[in-house]
Amino acid sequence: MADYYTEKLSAARLRRCYELAPPRVSRYLAAEIDHVRSHCGPRTRLLELGCGYGRVLAELAQDCAEVIGVDTSYSSLREARRFLGSFHNVGLVQQDAARLAFTNAAFDVACCAQNGVSAFRRSPRILFAEALRVVTPGGVCLFSTYTPAFWPERLEWFRRQSAEGLLGRIDEERTGDGVIVCRDGFRAVTPSAAELRAAAAGLSVEVSIRTVDDSSLFIELRPDSNSTAGSAEL
Repeated sequence: MADYYTEKLSAARLRRCYELAPPRVSRYLAAEIDHVRSHCGPRTRLLELGCGYGRVLAELAQDCAEVIGVDTSYSSLREARRFLGSFHNVGLVQQDAARLAFTNAAFDVACCAQNGVSAFRRSPRILFAEALRVVTPGGVCLFSTYTPAFWPERLEWFRRQSAEGLLGRIDEERTGDGVIVCRDGFRAVTPSAAELRAAAAGLSVEVSIRTVDDSSLFIELRPDSNSTAGSAEL
């Protein structure tokens, strides 16, 4: 799936997906950003995993001292540079979220919005551990997915994307119960709260699960106060 976003759904095509969002989906997207923003301040150093064309960074750059976005798609990062051209506190780096090149404790907040746990096609545990490594002992990692209640709105949005040719034709027989499958290989799942907690089990971390706007489910990970930065074990 990481290759799908890199090769088929990047740059201007990805941006168009958000332009197609129905009003309820737009509200969900804004609520996610507001939730991340609630953890930020004027001195915050923030890292976004899977930044795409810079949609989230453009909002959070106004509230933080520095924001850095990473993505595997060079074309998306190039689009983000154009989209974020007026900001001077934004950095963009081509990196794999599961193997970050940053030093330990480089950021106060690490975030991954809009079901990135599914989109990355990496073990959530690996993503969590790597994000924890690069946040300060007093920092937080925020990963979101969808709530079950938001399924009808989510499916409508993906059908709009499919109808415009941004995604393949939706396989209606295999789509349902939080899973969207397209005939061109696209597949998106929806980790449950229990699955997110299980992925974080055994890490040196404090875990909380929050529902936002009845549409997003956030897992919030804070390095244990008795641990040192970078101590999360795989």
